[in-house]
Amino acid sequence: MLSPADRYFQNKEEPIKSCLLFMRQYILKYDGHLTEAWKYGMPFFCYGKKMCCYLWVHKKLGQPYLGIVEGGRIDHPLLLQEARSRMKILLLDPDADLPLDTIHEVLDAMLGFYR
Repeated sequence: MLSPADRYFQNKEEPIKSCLLFMRQYILKYDGHLTEAWKYGMPFFCYGKKMCCYLWVHKKLGQPYLGIVEGGRIDHPLLLQEARSRMKILLLDPDADLPLDTIHEVLDAMLGFYR
């Protein structure tokens, strides 16, 4: 039986599905303290018991993104605030190679709040 997170990822169309599945594994391998949780109907990643990021698809743009819970505290040119007060997002292009250096920078900055 699939978990809610597994169902979320499996129900996406390609190439978004592959992009999100890659990001899921990348985040879980990035730091041994990061774990996956299903919160608010979304796949979140927690550091200890604190929610730190999530994966979702932008409703208007149709692009997958990495949402950073404390994104408002991170100054990175590719993080978008949009109408959120606390969170920022990093849009991902599922048709291109993912910007792993940028993802690495964002995850490092994010983890700085939790370590």
